[in-house]
Formats: sequence, structure tokens, C-alpha cells
Amino acid sequence: MSDTEIRNRRKVRTGIVTAISGEKTVTVTVSERKSHPKYGKMMTTTKKLHCHDEESVAGLGDTVRVMETRPLSKTKRWRVTEIVEKAK
Repeated sequence: MSDTEIRNRRKVRTGIVTAISGEKTVTVTVSERKSHPKYGKMMTTTKKLHCHDEESVAGLGDTVRVMETRPLSKTKRWRVTEIVEKAK
């Protein structure tokens, strides 16, 4: 495998912007439904991701797609790639 193939296999998630902190940072909440390993009941797991928004275009309540990237600060490891749906 070449370096570009490995580089392009980054994690991509879709979530909702829940906070705007700073000039180019947004907090995105990503929810995932999965089955409990032992009991089989469906659970919702929620993660908060600190994401880099270079153009500062994402607003509160927007649905965005984020991609894993190199560490940009102490907590930022993701960046906003596109806005899927603007908040109403």
C-alpha cells in the first residue's frame, strides 16, 4: 500500500454542532446506536469531538461531517469537512 492510500483511510463521522468555542473551534456531538454485547439491548453512545472549522461557517445545530486529522491542539483531532444540513 502506498502512503496516499493509508492517509485516505481516515475516520469520518457525522454529527451536530453543539457549541462554538473560540474562533475556529466547534464541538460536535456524534451519536451511535449499537447493541449491548451481553444483553442485546440497543444503546445510544454519545461522543463529543472538538473540531477545527477553518472558515468558521458552522453554526449551532448544523449537521456536519468531520474527518480525523493530526493533532491541532491539546484536544482538537478532527476537522469539519462539509456542512450536510444547516440548522433551521
